[in-house]
This record gives sequence, structure tokens and C-alpha cells, in this order.
Amino acid sequence: MTADRALKQIIVCAAALIAFCVICRFTVLNSYTAYIPLPPSSGEAAQNGGASVEVDAPEVVNPGKTQIRDGYMEIPIEPAHAGESFLSVKDAHGESIGSSFLEVGPLGTVYDHSSGGFTGDKAVLLAVPVFWLLVSAIMLWHLMKAKGPAFYSYATIYYAGFFLFSLSSGLVIGYAGIQHMRNPRDYSMFMVYDVIKGASFRFMFLSAPLVAAFALSMIVSNIALLRHEKPRIQNVLGILISILLIAGEVLGWVLFSGDFEGPETMGRILETIQNTYATVFVYFECMLMGAVYCGIRSARHLPARDQDFIVILGCWFRKDGSLPPLLKGRVDRAIAFWKQQKEESGKEAILIPSGGQGRNESMPEAEAMKRYLLSQGMSEDLIRPEDQSANTYQNMEFSGRIVRRIKPGGKVIYATTNYHVFRSGVWAGLAGLPAEGIGSSTKWWFWPNAFMREVIGLFKNRWKQELVFLILLLAFFGTLSIVLG
Repeated sequence: MTADRALKQIIVCAAALIAFCVICRFTVLNSYTAYIPLPPSSGEAAQNGGASVEVDAPEVVNPGKTQIRDGYMEIPIEPAHAGESFLSVKDAHGESIGSSFLEVGPLGTVYDHSSGGFTGDKAVLLAVPVFWLLVSAIMLWHLMKAKGPAFYSYATIYYAGFFLFSLSSGLVIGYAGIQHMRNPRDYSMFMVYDVIKGASFRFMFLSAPLVAAFALSMIVSNIALLRHEKPRIQNVLGILISILLIAGEVLGWVLFSGDFEGPETMGRILETIQNTYATVFVYFECMLMGAVYCGIRSARHLPARDQDFIVILGCWFRKDGSLPPLLKGRVDRAIAFWKQQKEESGKEAILIPSGGQGRNESMPEAEAMKRYLLSQGMSEDLIRPEDQSANTYQNMEFSGRIVRRIKPGGKVIYATTNYHVFRSGVWAGLAGLPAEGIGSSTKWWFWPNAFMREVIGLFKNRWKQELVFLILLLAFFGTLSIVLG
């Protein structure tokens, strides 16, 4: 499966970058420099040698020869033994004019509690954005390779949605890393940590115009829908989702805009809540964007005109057996494709109208569609009705049995309404029927709201898997808030 390959590629990239950081740490990046800001009044005196560096634990760290530039004292630090040491810069009168709290780990890594810097941090600053950019490239690669029946899968939604998140995270974190490496004195590692921890919120900020435009278009289409349809809950999904999106963005701004003043513990709790909220919002935002992309692309897709079978998905029809516009559109789309294929290649595909008989229906949906096909001049020899299915999954499963009985391995497409193409393809894959879809058009004001129902249906079928993945994301970003806080 492509999802498994993508995951393996991401794991390989992570392992390679971790190895890169370890190698750099113990070869070319095995030293650390502390940057101590000096008061303006003490800068000139320190420049003239009127300042000294003292540590309270010389057995832990040894400060090297200092330099003073741009109001900072640069102090090379040599680790001697694992432990903690307080470093102090004193003027000629013995008064402290700057300090830093240093900790040396078992492997000789120096961590500066005052700035967040540590031995080998430059390698990490390079590896983290590279990782996100590689993830973005992997997502894009698999998204572009997902063609034919392979396109209709939940993995494609992830590729489309999280490609943008990975790209924006890599670029933003990369910019922060460059700022630190160019000017480590004024742009500390703590600032970089804030950027990494706030990756989800920054994506919210960057995508806010897109979210606003999407929400506005959904509201407009939904208002138009309500002018033609009854005001039922199914017909206001677009408005409800738009309100949730806009309210989510506003709440995010409220959570992140205020300055916290209080105990450090409460500050970390608030920061964890902020990042948890942003992660949840961005997760569903990415999944929605991925689903919208997949829905639009699949609805516009034109399969090759060399098909052996065309499955027509049924739905409600009138009591007299005539087809309403929705079902008629599906059958007409199948007929149009059949005729185009016949004209271009001479190949006659077998038509499989698929749908059983509902409680309030006078005959199976497949029979009603067959009658319409015959009325449009289609040969009865080319029609193989499937009249037992009760839902889309069974449409695909039972139609697949007909396909395998007539021509195992035959090429299959299915015809349905445009908003229903992608989800139907997912069901086809789950039912073991490799197939591509073609979509019949609907009114512009009907499509968006109907597609939202499809999106909800997609995720409803995978709520357990989505919950597990979301918990993993929350654990990751929650740990960042605690560890980097």
C-alpha cells in the first residue's frame, strides 16, 4: 500500500536526520558558545578588559577566551564533567553584569538554560526543517502518483491535506533556524522553540484567508440551496461547518493573542492547551482540505475510454418507475461515456445498473435504470442488472461479482453524481473492485452541501483510526510544549 510506503519513507528520513545530528554533534559541532548580553554602561569597560568570567563549578565547565561584539560577550565553553554550573560575568568592581546557567549531560553536551542553546544545535536547526520539507515532498510525490483506482483512498486525503501543513512548517521553522544561525545573540534558541511549538497555530494563521474564503462560499451556496430545498439539518451542513471554521479561527486568535503573567507551571499548562487546541483544529482543517481536493479532482476526472464495464450506482426513483434528475443524470453520464468510447475505440462496455429495492420502491433501482437504458436505445445484451444491493458498498461488492463472472480482471468505471465520486471509489476499493469514477453534474448550489455530507460519511467510517492518529499528534505537540517550555 502507498500509505505504508510513505510511512516507511518518513521513518527512514527521520532516522537518517537523527543519525546526521548525532554524527555532527560528536565531530564538527562538539563545542558550545554562550552569549551573555552586557549592559550598555558596561560594554566599553568590558571591551577594555574590565570584565572577568567566573564559574561556581570549574570541575563541570571551563570558559575559554572571550570576545565582545555588538553588546554581547561570547564565551567558548568546554565541558569537563556532567553536572551544573552557574556562569557569571563581573566588572572590574566584582559586580555581576551578566550570567548564565549551564548544564552538562553525561555525553558532554552543554545546555544553556538562559538561551536554550546546546552543543550541536545547528545540526538540529538544519535537520528539523529538512525533515518537514522531506515529509512535504513525500506527500506530494505520493499524491501525484495516486492515479486510477489507487487515487480513491483515505491515504490520498492525508497526502493532499498534510502536504501543505508539512511545507509551511518546514519553511517557517527553516526561517527561524536561519535567523538564529545568522544572529544567535539576538535570536535565541528559545525563539526557535516557540516557532516549532507553534507550528500548528502558524498554519492556522497562514491558512486563515483560505478558510475564510471557503466558509464564505459554503454559506453562499447553502443560502441558495435553502431557497430551493426545505430547511432540514442535512441542508444546512455548509452553514454549520462554516460557522465552526470561522469560530475555530477566532478562538485560536483569542487563545494565542494574550500575554500570560503568572507561575511558570500555569504558563506551561496554558501553552499546552493552546498547542493542543491548534493541533486539533489544524488536523481537521487539513483533513477537510484534503477531502475537498480529492472530491473536486475525482469529480473532474476522465478515465481512459477502454473500459469493459460501467457500473451505474442507483438511488431513489419515482413511484411510476421514471427517473428523477439525480438518478437520470447518473445513467445519462454512463450512456454518454459508453457512446464516446464506442465512437473512439469501437469497444462496447457492459452496463451494470446497480441497486436493490427499497421499502417504498415499486421495483429494484437496477430495474428502473435498465428500463431507462432500453428507452435510450441501449442493447439489452449489454445490460447486466445488479438488483440486491442496499448501499454503496454492496453496489461495488455485488457488481464486482458480476465483473469477475464475465471477465475477471476487466477494467471497470462507475457512474454516480459528482459529489459522490470520491467516496464511492473508496467503497469500491474496500469491496475489492478496482474502479475509477465519472460524475454527473448537479446544480452549483447543491454540490457543496451534498459533498459535505460525503466528507462526514467518509470520516464517520474511520472515526477510530482518526482518533488514534489525532491522539498521536496531540501527544507529539503536547510533549513539545512540556519539553521545550
